Amino acid sequence: MLRGVLGKTFRLIGYTIQYGCIAHCAFEYVGGVLMCSGPSMEPTIQNSDIVFAENLSRHFYGIQRGDIVIAKSPSDPKSNICKRVIGLEGDKILTNSPSDFFKSHSYVPTGHVWLEGDNLQNSTDSRYYGPIPYGLIRGRIFFKIWPLSDFGFLRDSPNGHRFSDD
Repeated sequence: MLRGVLGKTFRLIGYTIQYGCIAHCAFEYVGGVLMCSGPSMEPTIQNSDIVFAENLSRHFYGIQRGDIVIAKSPSDPKSNICKRVIGLEGDKILTNSPSDFFKSHSYVPTGHVWLEGDNLQNSTDSRYYGPIPYGLIRGRIFFKIWPLSDFGFLRDSPNGHRFSDD
């Protein structure tokens, strides 16, 4: 009897570990469902919208200008940020100060990306902390799940492109 109970217990533990590993791999390498908070991506993503993020793009360097990504915050590694990719390594970016009086250009260094929120007046992004390392990107958001009225693929930036051609 004890042998039967121990056998069932070890089998249950084994299945739990196996399914835990499968779930970890799925969420780490394939993607997952996330809730975005904060006003920085309005109107594209509202506070408390639920989105799907895929993680394969970051592993295969498939992140492109205009993509919305989840990344580790450079100023607080315990939190994530949701921003749009404005520039990739080597790009020349037109940057505005918060007052909009001074305009300058920045270059995105190798291995980095330039991120900005769609709500430029209410976003802490690369304009404040500079380009972020590509390794901080956790995934690419491309599909909104909730609210159901906005269900579907995400739209382009309301700000148009902000790249410099010079």
